[in-house]
Amino acid sequence: MNPYLDVSEEVNDALRVNMPIVALESTIITHGMPWPQNLETALEVENAVREEGAVPATVAIMGGRLKVGLSRDALERLANGSLHPVKASRRDIPMLVARGGNGATTVAGTMLIAESAGIRVFATGGIGGIHRGAEKTWDVSADLEELARTNVAVVCAGAKAILDLPKTMEYLETKGVPVIGFGTSELPAFYTRQSGIKLSQRADTPEEIALLLYAKWVLGLNGGVVIANPIPARYAMDKSVIDAAIGKAVGESEAKGLKGAELTPYLLARVAEITGGDSLEANIALVKNNAHVAASIAKEYERVRLKGEA
Repeated sequence: MNPYLDVSEEVNDALRVNMPIVALESTIITHGMPWPQNLETALEVENAVREEGAVPATVAIMGGRLKVGLSRDALERLANGSLHPVKASRRDIPMLVARGGNGATTVAGTMLIAESAGIRVFATGGIGGIHRGAEKTWDVSADLEELARTNVAVVCAGAKAILDLPKTMEYLETKGVPVIGFGTSELPAFYTRQSGIKLSQRADTPEEIALLLYAKWVLGLNGGVVIANPIPARYAMDKSVIDAAIGKAVGESEAKGLKGAELTPYLLARVAEITGGDSLEANIALVKNNAHVAASIAKEYERVRLKGEA
């Protein structure tokens, strides 16, 4: 067992009796939404997992410890900013542990820690990817490399719409990462249900996905799987409206010279401002929807895995 890993009693009990568990990231709390919606959303997402009969395991780094499963008090301290957590990806974890620091885990950081705890399914809003203009900046999210190496399935509403989606898909294909449309044959674009990018693989039930995950990892094909789950139709935004808002926000970020870890939080916040909060409402809805789907998949995966190991 990782000596720096702290698994909550609830999550540890679930692991011991083979209950389904869903990992949840913490940057969405600290860098993706404003207070107090961030705390409200974190609690609602955990509740969505429980409603489906699974156990939520929010991941973060606190006092140099890798935390899997957080108390309400810990969630609140992350959300209100009192811990001043940094945005923590794979590269940041050793320094935070060595210095006893606090970090909110990205998709990549959450995947890494979830796998070390034995958790195979993870729900988030959208994965990181290749930023627009990356042919000049080389701004490529570490999430993509983590998906290529870490055995965790990520339920998301596609990649964040602020990114270059065609390039992101090409990168995932090169790395051999399956991108499975859940009930769709088209890549969802975070705030909208369509991107114009066709998917070669589709699954319509949690059981289909669970069977795919089990087969992949038993075959020794290491790496993650992207399960692309569209935002519920009633919360989906008009594509022309969100594209215009993103275009404006990207232009402003370029004028400010923003890049790296500061870019995505700025773009998400600015898009929310430009859309009058509509994008934030959509973000919250899609995260909760992903949590429900991830919990259903986690339940089926445990059933398939136990049957296969019997």
